[in-house]
Amino acid sequence: MKKNSSGEWFAFNREYVPLGWNSTRNSESIYQEKPYSEHPIHTKFKGLTDKAILNIITDVDAIKRKEDGEIESIFFYNDRTNPQSHPEFWNEYFEKIKAFSKFEIVG
Repeated sequence: MKKNSSGEWFAFNREYVPLGWNSTRNSESIYQEKPYSEHPIHTKFKGLTDKAILNIITDVDAIKRKEDGEIESIFFYNDRTNPQSHPEFWNEYFEKIKAFSKFEIVG
């Protein structure tokens, strides 16, 4: 997931494009807001703070921060813990999804 400058989040897939997009053509890195900021794919969540994220995502390598230390993106797994390739990680992956799904959408 990646946070924009308004504190809203979007979920991205393995190609680093928003979930539901079928193509990476004409897309940019998740570390740039455009073209994603131009589409209604961002969601604001009540209580989704850095502290709350750190209670769910415990692998420091799965957390990317801005220069000021604020969390700007998180990853639910990496190549080593990809549940599709390593089925023993499915439960851990689903637990993270369940934890994030408890945050209420604002707006």
